[in-house]
Amino acid sequence: VLLLLSLLGLAAAGKLLVVPADGSHWLSMQEVLDVLGQKGHEVVVIAPEVTIRVKPSKNFVVKRYSVPYTQEELKKEFQAFFHVSFEEGSFLERFFKLYEGIKRVTKFGVTSCEQLLQNKELIRYLEESKFDAILTDPVILCGAILAKHLSLPSVYFLRGIPCGLDLDANRCPKPISYVPRGFTQLTDRMSFLQRVKNLLHDIPNIFLCDFAFQPYSKLASEFLKQEVTVADLLHQASIWLLRLEFVLDYPRPLMPNIIPIGGVNCAHK
Repeated sequence: VLLLLSLLGLAAAGKLLVVPADGSHWLSMQEVLDVLGQKGHEVVVIAPEVTIRVKPSKNFVVKRYSVPYTQEELKKEFQAFFHVSFEEGSFLERFFKLYEGIKRVTKFGVTSCEQLLQNKELIRYLEESKFDAILTDPVILCGAILAKHLSLPSVYFLRGIPCGLDLDANRCPKPISYVPRGFTQLTDRMSFLQRVKNLLHDIPNIFLCDFAFQPYSKLASEFLKQEVTVADLLHQASIWLLRLEFVLDYPRPLMPNIIPIGGVNCAHK
């Protein structure tokens, strides 16, 4: 009887801090949070006052903080970025358009993160709330910074990170020989010349990641008062919930703490 009673504690509801990414990234995460809330877990979502998709729900609490941009400005940049993402053209044309689009959208994420970390009242609330874990989408690294500051185990919920940073952080193999890079339109069966093309397409990613993620490294170093790299922030995750499915994505090696959950963002049938 004592053993059974001791096991009841393992089923107790937990307290989860959530730092999401806006837009389509949020839609899949929201379904998970609704279920967690229905199961009795206390879920607190931290989001800026200006968002596209993040809305309150009866199953979780949303804590807001102010940001220095408007709803119209955010919506305009997101729409422009999505439009560019689906345009056709040569690799170089698409690369430079994507570069400019990511640069503008990243600015909103970095500004939002900066405002959150400077909000002393909200940070004090997070420190005093004694959360059990943090769930975040690492395409915006603010959640990873908070996880390090609060010393919380973190779960990353994502579709992928540009440049394969998620795989690098887990020391996960991504062989050029059969894992196609973005924009190549190659399959997992490539000739020698196609593998060379795959390798060449990987080189520009170095520049994309440099400007898209390095600002978070600077923010983290200033906030945590220690030198912190992007790799440090990504490497700390306990579990990676990867929203992919090998029916649609090419097979590739995964580490034990990377769990494919591709069906979570599909309609319930």
